[in-house]
Amino acid sequence: MDELARAQQKVDDYIQRNGGYWEPLSQILRLVEEVGELSREFNHHYGAKRKKSTEGEKSLQDEFGDVLFVVIATANSVGVDLSAALAGVIAKYEQRDQGRWTNGQTNS
Repeated sequence: MDELARAQQKVDDYIQRNGGYWEPLSQILRLVEEVGELSREFNHHYGAKRKKSTEGEKSLQDEFGDVLFVVIATANSVGVDLSAALAGVIAKYEQRDQGRWTNGQTNS
């Protein structure tokens, strides 16, 4: 079992012990919420927007962890194998973008 499969199993075990999955629409909306929180932290760390004095300290690592957990939970709730999904998208990018970028060049 690879790391993603183990992560999917761990998240599933946790969710099953704690009431089960939310409906898919609620899951995807939760993901949007978590990505918003990650975006807010990026803005605090790298953007012009600084934290208010009343806002607690959060880390990018924690926010990425929240996003990853919800991505896994959402995939589980609709039966998506993330290992297969990642393998497929990497193959797609390698095929589509072959020779597109040179070393050190990004798509920004």
